[in-house]
Amino acid sequence: MRPGVIIFRRIRSNPLALAGSISVIMLALMALFAPLISPYSPTTIDIDNILSPPGGGHVFGTDDLGRDVLARMLYGSRVSLSVGLVAVGIAVLIGISIGSLAGYFGGRTDAVLMRFVDIMLTFPTLFLILAVIAVVGPGIYTIMVVIGVTGWMDVARLVRAEFLSLKERDFVLAARASGAGHIRIIFRHVLPNALSPVFVAATFGVAGAILVESGLSFLGLGIQPPRPSWGNILTTGKDYIEVAWWLSLFPGLAILLTSLSYNLLGEGLRDALDPRLWEEDINQDT
Repeated sequence: MRPGVIIFRRIRSNPLALAGSISVIMLALMALFAPLISPYSPTTIDIDNILSPPGGGHVFGTDDLGRDVLARMLYGSRVSLSVGLVAVGIAVLIGISIGSLAGYFGGRTDAVLMRFVDIMLTFPTLFLILAVIAVVGPGIYTIMVVIGVTGWMDVARLVRAEFLSLKERDFVLAARASGAGHIRIIFRHVLPNALSPVFVAATFGVAGAILVESGLSFLGLGIQPPRPSWGNILTTGKDYIEVAWWLSLFPGLAILLTSLSYNLLGEGLRDALDPRLWEEDINQDT
């Protein structure tokens, strides 16, 4: 049976993982088609409908400038999801590169690279992000890069551990005996078999990156108005919490549900990619 079929069956049989998968897909579709779904422009100011409660023509109400909260939420999802995916992509790329070299070559290369990983782990990630943003300045591309270059260490350690286990397997020894070079062995034989924990870590990482971006935007160090993000909508909501509860409730729920969905999907992938459970499925089919 193909591995993809086994993974799909295991996720489908796990209600929480299935719910997380469906939620992630729906969030991605809403972000992708936000211009078509949104009833208004996220930056259109309407002074006649300032702080209007949910209902009528504004399903989620309006903010302090009369802008439609639903429209800003939809466009904000594009920011949050793009930051999460790009930041995790950068982190995975760096982590795989360093982890592969450390695990495959071992010895002095491993010692030097892993000491660098240990040094990076000693820095408080949030304060390091704040320091970089204070120097470079806030912006969506800055946020993506900063989160990515400060979040690769766990991926590197996972990949290194997988390489240490896999590089002594028979199929790798056979590749060496046949004259394959280091690059071919790493990318053709070892790395494809070491990616399962990386996929799981990346899924969890997207949820973490979205939380970091929302927190930075809430503090005014992330996405800057008038460009909407869930974090800066919350910033407006805190100033009107007593008279406009919807400004805090809806973006807060969006952040919660998005993070929960990715975490549930990550948990499902961790179980689905467990080779010990694959053997059970294969034995059942045979």
